[in-house]
Amino acid sequence: MDFLSKFKDDFVLNFVTDNRWKWLLDGLGNTLIITFFSLLLGLAIGIVIAIIRSTYDKNWEEYKKKGGIFYAFWWVINAISNLYLTVIRGTPVVVQLLIAYFIIFASSRNSIAVAIFAFGLNSGAYVAEIIRGGIMSIDNGQFEAGRSLGFNYVQTMIYIIIPQVFKSILPTLCNEFIVLIKETSIAGYVGIVDLTKAGERIRGVTFSAFMPLIAVALVYLVVVLILTQLVKILERRLRKNER
Repeated sequence: MDFLSKFKDDFVLNFVTDNRWKWLLDGLGNTLIITFFSLLLGLAIGIVIAIIRSTYDKNWEEYKKKGGIFYAFWWVINAISNLYLTVIRGTPVVVQLLIAYFIIFASSRNSIAVAIFAFGLNSGAYVAEIIRGGIMSIDNGQFEAGRSLGFNYVQTMIYIIIPQVFKSILPTLCNEFIVLIKETSIAGYVGIVDLTKAGERIRGVTFSAFMPLIAVALVYLVVVLILTQLVKILERRLRKNER
């Protein structure tokens, strides 16, 4: 009974008193907002970088023969894309977040927008490689089929290649979304009250670490389990459609 009584008292202290459970709810809302918009930004960046890199990889010999400004243009944007991937994937996301907040957008007061930019930029590098891998796995015959239909390279990518690529990489992109949710737990470094920071706030007020931190872990776990189950359902549907 002493254990149950202590558990009840701790629960009331951490979550019921002053409606502190709402801190977790608000923190979860910020976490989901940052994750969702970061994924959209990362997806946009990833598509552009993936198309640039895969286009250069598949056609560089042809571009080199043409030479001149055309080849120089593709060489430069491919080099910039490679530099972006190297820097972003070679540095910790927390460092990128701090650079974005304290250097690039030092005058900004919208910390959530800065976090979306930082996490989106980071996610874009990984999404780019996922999409590029999908494009490179498409048989060259698909590109030739597009040209035989009178499509240029861009039209072939838009109408033939990209739809096939997204079908094959969609589960992997969903897993990137799950990873991104957990990565946003460092958003508190720049003063954002996300889910993790909300748990820290409760701990700082109540001086009780167990309840708030376990609650944060459980919320993350529930969200990830739900998304994982949705990914499994999506994968099953995609397999059925292939049959």
